[in-house]
Amino acid sequence: MSEKATRAAYGEALVELGQVNEKVVVLDADLAAATMTVTFKKAFPQRHYDMGIAEANMVNVAAGMSTMGLIPFCSTFAMFGAGRAYEQVRNSVAYPHLNVKLAMTHAGVSVGEDGASHQCIEDIALMRAIPGMTVICPADAKEARRAVFAAAEMEGPVYLRLARLATPVFEEEQPFEIGKANVLREGGDVAVFATGLMVSEALEAAKLLEAQGVRAAVINVHTIKPIDAACVTEYAKKCGRVVTVEEHSVIGGLGDAVADVLMGKVHCAFRKIGVQDRFGQSGKAKEVLREYGLTAPQIAESIKAVL
Repeated sequence: MSEKATRAAYGEALVELGQVNEKVVVLDADLAAATMTVTFKKAFPQRHYDMGIAEANMVNVAAGMSTMGLIPFCSTFAMFGAGRAYEQVRNSVAYPHLNVKLAMTHAGVSVGEDGASHQCIEDIALMRAIPGMTVICPADAKEARRAVFAAAEMEGPVYLRLARLATPVFEEEQPFEIGKANVLREGGDVAVFATGLMVSEALEAAKLLEAQGVRAAVINVHTIKPIDAACVTEYAKKCGRVVTVEEHSVIGGLGDAVADVLMGKVHCAFRKIGVQDRFGQSGKAKEVLREYGLTAPQIAESIKAVL
């Protein structure tokens, strides 16, 4: 299975999108080579704007551009786009419900060596809390490409969470519709809802569990808001045990989104796997993931705890 970072797929998708939609413009905050918007810059230099190390200004400029009928994609690291520029995202983009796409890379602890200051583990929680914000976290490069096109087609603000680390690209391309989860593996013993880079780890964990006689359903929740409540409810009822897996804090992320759907409606065992109220730390990406219990063998052991 080949590997590719979702940020790399994002850069390529922007060029494809730019070729068919002249309204698309791209803004970056002095990180074009890292966010991969440099690919768009080379193809369409007149439609790429480097705003310097001024993330709040970038978001405000994008808001203005959207009022002129353009479709701006803003990019920087998740920590700076969702964190530093939060007020501008909230008040300048979401409050007037403007058509700005916030595609932020280097999310989660898999950023690796850059350490806790750059490993954003709160961005999903921050963006989920903003009224009217759509939140998407693609599982692989193929899904990232489709998410870019889907974001451009819909009207309104979108937060697109992308990763630095190259991860497996699924051989079979899944359907992509904003707000609709994809069931990647059927099972009746436990329902595993995963997002982003954790989808491939959850699938590997399910294979390990199968060897031990446990049948785990694995559901890719690429859209965390609006979440696919019907799918979540169906599999929680079917399995009676629910586990969520995310490369994000267990506070305010996918786990809480799933819990919000089920609370008071479905009686089931429930466990959230993610970053347990800790900051990240510097290290090789895969070693950091292991430190936080986010590798397939560790996920399999955590899932067994709810059986």
